[in-house]
Amino acid sequence: MQSTNPGINHIEFWVNDLKRSLAFYEPLFSAIGWRKLGEGEFGSGSTLIYFSEKAVPKADTAGPRHLCFQATSRDVVDAVGELLTGSGATVLRGPVEMADYSKGYYTVDFRDPDGYVLEVAHTPNMAL
Repeated sequence: MQSTNPGINHIEFWVNDLKRSLAFYEPLFSAIGWRKLGEGEFGSGSTLIYFSEKAVPKADTAGPRHLCFQATSRDVVDAVGELLTGSGATVLRGPVEMADYSKGYYTVDFRDPDGYVLEVAHTPNMAL
């Protein structure tokens, strides 16, 4: 039997155009070290994210502000920043150091094709 730790098992994203979203997410997940597990499914070794195409109207609702992916180094954050710039994605902030969060906190924040706010951050001194 596999041992497990407390945490998030999976996250399901509803997206308006699956093909467009996968074209955005596949290089992003590759850059941050996630594996493609199946069509529209990606894993980090402890968390699964999968995408479902649904006709979902835009609405301002209560819910998570953003989702942050842990980067293993500043170089990964820089690579994601370059990937985003090259793809024409909307970058909200960074790559930039946010020392007021924690020492060495280095981040890039951006939107995916459906407007979700995402972050990739290297947080070497933050207790998780």
